[in-house]
Amino acid sequence: KLISQALCSFCSLVYTAEGPETLKFRLSGFPRKHNEGRIEVFYKGEWGTICDDDFSLANAHVLCRQLGFVSATGWTHSAKYGKGTGKIWLDNVQCSGSERSVSVCKSRGWGNSDCTHDEDAGVICKDERLLGYVDSNVIEVQVDENKVEEVRLRPVFTIATKRMPVTEGVVEVKNKDGWAQICDNGWTPKNSHVVCGMMGFPHEKKVNKNFYKLYAERQKNHFLVHSVACSGTEVHLAACPLEFNYGNATESCPGGMPAVVSCVPGPLYAQSTAMRKKLKMPSTIRLKGGAKYGEGRVEVLKGSEWGTICDDRWNLLSANVVCRELGFGSAKEALTGARMGQGLGPIHMNEVQCTGHERSLWNCRYKNITAEDCKHTEDASVRCNVPYMGYEKTVRILGGRTRYEGRVEVLYTETNGTLRWGLICGEGWGTEEAMVVCRQLGLGYANHGLQETWYWDSSNVTEMVMSGVKCTGDEMSLNQCQHHRTISCQKAAARFSAGVICSETASDLVLNAPLVQQTTYIEDRPLHMLYCAAEEDCLSKSAAKANWPYGHRRLLRFSSQIHNIGRADFRPKAGRHSWVWHACHGHYHSMDIFTHYDLMSANGTKVAEGHKASFCLEDTDCDEGVSKRYECANFGEQGITVGCWDLYRHDIDCQWIDITDVKPGNYILQVVINPNYEVAESDFTNNAMKCNCKYDGHRIWVHNCHIGERRIQSLKEIVYPKMKRCR
Repeated sequence: KLISQALCSFCSLVYTAEGPETLKFRLSGFPRKHNEGRIEVFYKGEWGTICDDDFSLANAHVLCRQLGFVSATGWTHSAKYGKGTGKIWLDNVQCSGSERSVSVCKSRGWGNSDCTHDEDAGVICKDERLLGYVDSNVIEVQVDENKVEEVRLRPVFTIATKRMPVTEGVVEVKNKDGWAQICDNGWTPKNSHVVCGMMGFPHEKKVNKNFYKLYAERQKNHFLVHSVACSGTEVHLAACPLEFNYGNATESCPGGMPAVVSCVPGPLYAQSTAMRKKLKMPSTIRLKGGAKYGEGRVEVLKGSEWGTICDDRWNLLSANVVCRELGFGSAKEALTGARMGQGLGPIHMNEVQCTGHERSLWNCRYKNITAEDCKHTEDASVRCNVPYMGYEKTVRILGGRTRYEGRVEVLYTETNGTLRWGLICGEGWGTEEAMVVCRQLGLGYANHGLQETWYWDSSNVTEMVMSGVKCTGDEMSLNQCQHHRTISCQKAAARFSAGVICSETASDLVLNAPLVQQTTYIEDRPLHMLYCAAEEDCLSKSAAKANWPYGHRRLLRFSSQIHNIGRADFRPKAGRHSWVWHACHGHYHSMDIFTHYDLMSANGTKVAEGHKASFCLEDTDCDEGVSKRYECANFGEQGITVGCWDLYRHDIDCQWIDITDVKPGNYILQVVINPNYEVAESDFTNNAMKCNCKYDGHRIWVHNCHIGERRIQSLKEIVYPKMKRCR
C-alpha cells in the first residue's frame, strides 16, 4: 500500500462538496486476461461502468495508467466483456491521453448518462506495469501535486554525456513544473542505492563531490526535495519518505548542493572489457522466457538441476534481490501465475520471503516444495530495471499495418558524418536477426524474419547499407551482430530488403527427456515393411543398396513428447496452401524440418541420423483445463496449443534412427527441436536433449537424458541432407 500511495500520480482525487473523494479502478468481465476487461470505477461508495459513447484509445491510455499499466493497446465497445451492474458513472468521455486521471477529462459529469450496460466500455492494456505497481487489479491511491514521477541522472562531464549507459550524474526529479534537484544534506548511500536501482544498476559507489561542488556554484539550482530517507529496499524514490520544498526553493539547501550519484553497472552493461571480466554473472540463478534483457521466469540451480520458484508470497522485495543479483537494477514487477511461461522439472522454492537486503535469493527465507504445494502454473517471474542504452534510436520498422511489423531500416553514418536511413539486404535474414530487432525496439519476440518486403514499400528509402547480417539472437542491437564490411547483396532492389513481424508472446517447445530414456529400444525391421519409410527418406543411405524386399534395417526407436510451455501456440510458418500431401502415410506435411535425431561419437562426430522433416503437428493431450485446438485429420489446422503436447510414439513410422551401419561403442543421442529456428520461440536454449548411450552390437543402454543448455546451431551453420519424416 505504501508503494501504491507513493506512486499515485495516475490515480484520482475528486473534490466534492463534502471534501475529497478517492476513486478506485478495476478490470472485470469474462473471458479476459489480467490486463484487459470491462473498466469499472468506484465512486461515492459504489462500483459502476463507463459508456462507450465517444470512447477512444486516448481514454484507454489514461485508464490503463490509472490501473498501473504503462499504456493501452486497444479498447472495446458494446460490453465485449459482459454487461456490468449498478451505475454508469461516466458517458461521452473525451481525454487527450496525457491526463493524470479520467476524472479531469471532458464528460457529461458523474452519473449523467443515457446509456445502458449493453454499451459498457472495456480496455486492453499493455502487459507491462508502471514502476513500483504491484500486480493488483484494484488501484486505490490519492493524488498529491508533490509526488515524484520520473527520476534521472544528468551527467555533467562532457565525455559522460556521450557514453551509454549514464552511470553518474546529478539526481533530478520531474514534477508538474519540469526537472529539479534534490538537496544533498543528509543524503545517504541507501538513497543512492535506490536511485541506482531505478536506473538499472545493481550497486552504488562513492562519488568525488569536489568537481560537482564547483559546477553547482555556477548553476542556478531549483531544489524540489530537501530531505530523502530511503531504507535501501525501495523500488522507486517516490516510495521513500520525502520532504518537499515550499516557498523560495532556491534558498532551501543551506550549505548543501544537488545530490550526485555514481552507480556500478552489471556485467552486461560494463563499459570496458576488463570490467566485464571482473563482474561475472551468477551461476545459480537465471531468467528464462523473457523477450527483453532483465525479464523472465526465475530459475535456480539446486544440485545439478535447474528448477522454478512458486509464486506464493512472491513480492517486490524478493524480486529486487533477484534483479540485483543478476546485475540489473531494482524490480519493476514481481509477476505471478507463470506470466513468462511455465517451467519444466522441479519447483525448488516456495514462500520466498526476502528483506530486500540479501545478496542472493538463497539467503532469503523460503520453504522446500512438496508435490501438493505448487504447480508450474504458479511459476514466479520478474521484470527488472535495466540501463537506458538508446538502442531504439538506431533502427526502425515502417510500412506495416501495426507497429509490430514492417521493413527494417537502420541509421547509417556516412564517411562525412551525415546520418541517413538505409535498408538491410534480405539475403540470409532470419528469425535470429528479427529477434534482435524486435528486442531493440521493445516489441517483444520475433514472429518472422522476412527476406522480401515489397508489400511494405511505404518509405522513400531505397539504398542498401548493410548486408550479410548474422546474429546469434542474444544481441542487444543489430550493431552487435556480424555483417559484411562492404555491401554485398545479389538482390539489391528495395523489394528484397529485410523485414520483421514482432509479437508480445511466443511459443516455447521442450522435449520430455525422461520419456526418451524410458522408451528407447532396438528393433530389426524387415525391409518389406519399410517401403513408405524409404519413400520419405527415413532410412540411412546404405538402405538404397539393400536387397529389397529381403533383409532388415536396425532401428533405434523411442517416443518423443514435445510440450509447448510458452505463451503462444506453436504454428507452422507455411500456410496450408503450401502444405504437401504424402499419400503413403496419408497426411499433410506442414513443415520441411522440425526435429533432428543424431547419434554422435564422444568427440561429436555424427555416425547416424534421422529426421522429422515435414510432419503433422497436433495436440495429443493437454494440461488440466486446457482444450485441444489442433488435429491433423481431414486437413485440419496444425499446431501445438500452449499447455499441450504432441506425442510421437516409438512405434510410429520414421520415429527412429537407422543404426544398421553403426559399430558397437559409446555414443551420444541428440534430439534438436526446430533446429533452424523456422518458427519463433521465446527460448531456443532448451530445444536440445542429449543422452549417453552404450551399444554392444545387440542391445543399447540409454541414460542421463537431459535438456542441454548450450545454444543449438542453426542450419545456417550445419547443413543436413534434406530428408523427410513421416508420422
